[in-house]
Amino acid sequence: MQTTAVQPQPLSHKSDNNPSSQIRIAYFIMVHHKPEIFKAMFEKIYTRDQFYLVHIDRKAKEEFTEEIQQYLVHFPNVYILESINIVAGGFSMIQAELNAMEYLLNVNAEWDYFVNLSGEDYPLKSQNIIRQFLTVNNGRNYLFYYDQKFYRPATLQRIQNHFTELTHKISSMIYKRAFMDGVTPYIGGKWFMFTRETCSFLTNNKRVMDFEDYYLHTLLPAESFFQTVLMNTVFKDIIVNDDKRASIEKSFFNRDQSQNHLIGLLKTTNQLFIRKLNHEIHQNILKYIDETYDLPLTEVNEVERELKRDEHNDKWS
Repeated sequence: MQTTAVQPQPLSHKSDNNPSSQIRIAYFIMVHHKPEIFKAMFEKIYTRDQFYLVHIDRKAKEEFTEEIQQYLVHFPNVYILESINIVAGGFSMIQAELNAMEYLLNVNAEWDYFVNLSGEDYPLKSQNIIRQFLTVNNGRNYLFYYDQKFYRPATLQRIQNHFTELTHKISSMIYKRAFMDGVTPYIGGKWFMFTRETCSFLTNNKRVMDFEDYYLHTLLPAESFFQTVLMNTVFKDIIVNDDKRASIEKSFFNRDQSQNHLIGLLKTTNQLFIRKLNHEIHQNILKYIDETYDLPLTEVNEVERELKRDEHNDKWS
């Protein structure tokens, strides 16, 4: 597995704004459109003493690719990962993330956490607060997961059938196959925060290659690959069942009442990022983020939150 970067830049090792005792984050950001939204997010998460790796989808328009490359050249600690073609529902997204982990592990030994983002994400809190959170909780992985057979059995066809990723889509020609022997399948979301040690395991352990070989031919593996790998190894003991992402569902668009409802939820959680924020539509949410950006995170009892989630899951399983 090899990765290359376009014009890698020398790294700056110290920031005036953050104490050296805080952990450092390596951000991996996947983009393919909406350059202004990406730039707004990037400027919020950028610090001189962290690490940033950007992947531009090979299918992106040429003018978009050029715009992003020209924008990023001004930041000394940013890298651009060699582009691959990302197919919706295929293994290519996982491959890009594994490539990114390997690249960042090789480029610098001084980061502690790998955080994946899309170009349409936005931080709910300042980098100082996010880093404080990870410093206090250093050693834990954050990933949303369910036992797939128990909670979401309808999705098992994604892994029990053999799928083939083509250039622009997943092949409709499928056939049944046995799942991995002795492995419990899990499912969840695409977003996570992993320790450096976890990334090293995912990119260097021979057992993980068995999972790669199998999940290469599944549907939507980005929602299940990392969950299944980590929950079937010793890493299951350090996973917090939370990806620290809030998400604006389609029902929130153009509805002030729904925006206010989401703000109410944000007040009771300690999420760190929000997905699909529309800067033109979600003015109330943006105002709330601006007002609370530098305020401490809400204290959340992780065990109590997990018990409530299990109760909720049992009702609809």
